[in-house]
Amino acid sequence: MGVLRIGLTGGIGAGKSTVSSTFSELGAIIVDGDVIAREVVEPGTEGLAALVDAFGHDILHADGPDAGALNRPALAAVAFSDESKRKTLNGIVHPLVAHRRSELIAAASEDAVIVEDIPLLVESQMAPLFPLVIIVNADVELRVARLIEYRGFSEADARARIAAQATEEQRRKVADIWLDNSGSPGALVEQARGLWHERILPFAHNLEAGRPARRDAAVVPYDASWPDQAQRILARLNTACGHRATRIDHIGSTAVPGMDAKDVIDVQVTVPSLEVADELADALHTAGYPRVHGLDADTAHSDDQSLWRKRFHASADPGRATNVHLRVQGWPNQQFALLFVDWLRANPGVREDYLAAKRRALTAPDYAEAKEPWFLDAYRRAAEWAKTTGWSS
Repeated sequence: MGVLRIGLTGGIGAGKSTVSSTFSELGAIIVDGDVIAREVVEPGTEGLAALVDAFGHDILHADGPDAGALNRPALAAVAFSDESKRKTLNGIVHPLVAHRRSELIAAASEDAVIVEDIPLLVESQMAPLFPLVIIVNADVELRVARLIEYRGFSEADARARIAAQATEEQRRKVADIWLDNSGSPGALVEQARGLWHERILPFAHNLEAGRPARRDAAVVPYDASWPDQAQRILARLNTACGHRATRIDHIGSTAVPGMDAKDVIDVQVTVPSLEVADELADALHTAGYPRVHGLDADTAHSDDQSLWRKRFHASADPGRATNVHLRVQGWPNQQFALLFVDWLRANPGVREDYLAAKRRALTAPDYAEAKEPWFLDAYRRAAEWAKTTGWSS
């Protein structure tokens, strides 16, 4: 339950290996996709045999001490010249790498921090598998210059390799942490060390202890990045919950465009029953969201209090406060969470009223309890709005 898995990636020449080696020095277990990718195509492996079947014997060294081994530049010249050939290459190597990676992870200790260094993490759509994704980035021209100077690439080969990988926009969509490597290697090492001590280690300790990270209670101005952050969390939770979740939604104040809020992403996982919610506890913990006991019900706003029960999880990541509410399909608390966001989006006056109520509640001993008088009235008003507008979840 204590293992924290981190996905690390970046375009070729961006400096990912510097970050990986820094984390290794600090105590992380590194599962390096490049190293594994070489292992699975060594002479005598099924991987090398499959590559020869697909691309011919010209991808092998013909003589010398490496005779019979993979000639990587020769393979690259063939495979990266054509989109279908690149897909063939990935289709052979990726499953073998994934299997070997699983073996290495299974052998790690229970409280390990595992950094999975995966060159094509974005391209292979693996980001939602990790509680934290780190992207190392550098400008394309800088990467081209580095590949030519330090790795012996021709300019054409360098640009072809870069063009065959994910774009910066695609990487930004999945990045929980963005490390810029436009400066010196030493500056990147310092970024990585700071990240390790300020975020990764606290995240790992919280996860091992089964507790959420502390969060700031202040209401802050609307952050235009909240929707993108929520999408990454939803993708992660969809992967963790699979078919057992009926739907997963970004709810709460951060889901309302333009609204000031506490910097906490609230997510509702709709499930068929509380028994299913309990079955998901381990998967959510592994994804970075341990269960918080003692918060197993919302305040009831209708007669049957049993229909306001839920399960509550929260992020162990100190860098991204997140609440995960597991509620049962069709129960009034599940419906109200969806209705409330739409009601706020449609009514600017209600947004202002709610924001004022939250700010007043921040000065009270119990924030949640102090908001309840406002919510008692809001539940009725939102229900009336739903009837007049024909709202449906």
